[in-house]
Amino acid sequence: MYRLVDTHAHLEEIGDLKQAIVEARSANIIAIIAVGSDYESNQKVLALAQAYKDFVYPALGLHPWNLKEADIERNLEFIEAHINEAVGIGEIGLDYDKRVRARAEKELQTHMLRQMLRIGKIYKKPVIIHSRYAWRDSLSLVDEAQLEKVVFHWYTGTSSVLRDMISQGYFISATPAVEYHEEHRRAVKEVPLERLLLETDSPVVYRRGTEFEYESRPADVLKVLKGVSALRGIDEAQIAKITTDNALKFFSLESRLLNV
Repeated sequence: MYRLVDTHAHLEEIGDLKQAIVEARSANIIAIIAVGSDYESNQKVLALAQAYKDFVYPALGLHPWNLKEADIERNLEFIEAHINEAVGIGEIGLDYDKRVRARAEKELQTHMLRQMLRIGKIYKKPVIIHSRYAWRDSLSLVDEAQLEKVVFHWYTGTSSVLRDMISQGYFISATPAVEYHEEHRRAVKEVPLERLLLETDSPVVYRRGTEFEYESRPADVLKVLKGVSALRGIDEAQIAKITTDNALKFFSLESRLLNV
């Protein structure tokens, strides 16, 4: 059994969470980063971190999908008030899908992201970036903020932007989509292992045509490990060791999980 970390899960959205936690522990997952996406979910991930102390760790964010101008200041104030309880800032970022832009235009998304990155910079917290169809703009804003620790979650962008991310010392994370999504597979294949994290984005439903469909859970980080191993032609044990070490350093969890 390998020690693994699920670096990105929306735990508050999982229906039978207690069972999902049992499954995760059985899969030898030693930590889950529970990401917030709005004011309500940020409250919930803090509560879950207390309920599953030393196993669930909260990140506080504001997802572009949930962006409402009236809620930004309230959420920023909440995050700053609870920043010492968080191991990271996220999920935050940009999303240029037309359905998202119909609710939150680029200008509002950019304003929000700058504010969240400012908090990450002030409090020296790692940030988790959503960047769908906005890879270059997301990278430019991150560079502008001069952050030390950044992961671009579920990256599906171009190789040229990926190379710039890597040159800046940033990370990307692999999801169960590594089994089938060609753009994601290309990115996971190109990134150096020392810049790779594993995640599930639970409870996202992963689909590959009519071949399979399943609602993900934190234990599915094992699927990600196997998928990365097959794609890279590298032993699972080596990938598990490197990506888990990456995660513990990225979120500053080494001392907390030293004996796990």
